[in-house]
This record gives sequence, C-alpha cells and structure tokens, in this order.
Amino acid sequence: MKINISRVSGDYHFEASNDTGNTLHLDGAVEIGGTKSGFRPMQLLLAAVGSCSGIDLVSILKKQKQVIDEFDIEVKAERETVEQHSIWKTIHINFKLNGEIVPEKALHAAQLSMDKYCSVAKILEPTARITFHVMVNNTLVS
Repeated sequence: MKINISRVSGDYHFEASNDTGNTLHLDGAVEIGGTKSGFRPMQLLLAAVGSCSGIDLVSILKKQKQVIDEFDIEVKAERETVEQHSIWKTIHINFKLNGEIVPEKALHAAQLSMDKYCSVAKILEPTARITFHVMVNNTLVS
C-alpha cells in the first residue's frame, strides 16, 4: 500500500492520494494557521475507526441476510495530553441502522467488529477506551 501526500496551498493544506486515484484533503488546526480545507490528521483516525467498524457491520449483517436500508455512524472522542502530544483518551461510536435487521444480530456484529475484526480499533485500543451503542430502527439495542 502506498499513499502520496502533496501540499496544495497555504502552510498546512495537503491532498493525499492512494494507488487507485482516490483523494482526500487534510489541513492543520486554525490555531496554527490551518484554513479548514480538510480533515485534521486526528480527525482522520476517528473517521477511520468509524468506517472500519462500519464495513465490518455491513459485511457481517449481509452474510446473515439482514437488509440494511440506512446506516449512519457517529464518532465522538476526547483527547488527553501526554508529554508534548495528545492522544485519544475515549472514543464512543454510535451505530444507527434502519431496515429488516434483527437487533441482536446488529449488536453481535458490532461486538465482533470491536473485539476481533476492526484493525483501526485494535491500533487505538492501547491508548483509548472505545465504547459503542447500537440503534436499530430508532430503538437502542445496547
């Protein structure tokens, strides 16, 4: 795997591209001179854990013949300063699914993702406490 990153404009506005031509924009915080032109690097980690676990849920539920009509993921987190840098201290993921889905299957899929399959969660686990809730058809399952 290879990612290329090029500065686009200003001091901190970058564009990253992968080997299939997909791109995303990154930027620094406004406090250091960023211009809100893209995700900040730490935000990318939250997007990565949310989408990684989301891919797991879809994959598991499809194998179980569950029909997902809508799927939204909300990731909230708090940082903690350690020495000169900061890390994610807590990460909470809200999975919101609608469709013909057995609630217990969705909960089990989320648990499997967090405990076994989501590589991003496993990378963040040593420093962040990761929790989640599952809602199916507007009803809280966990």
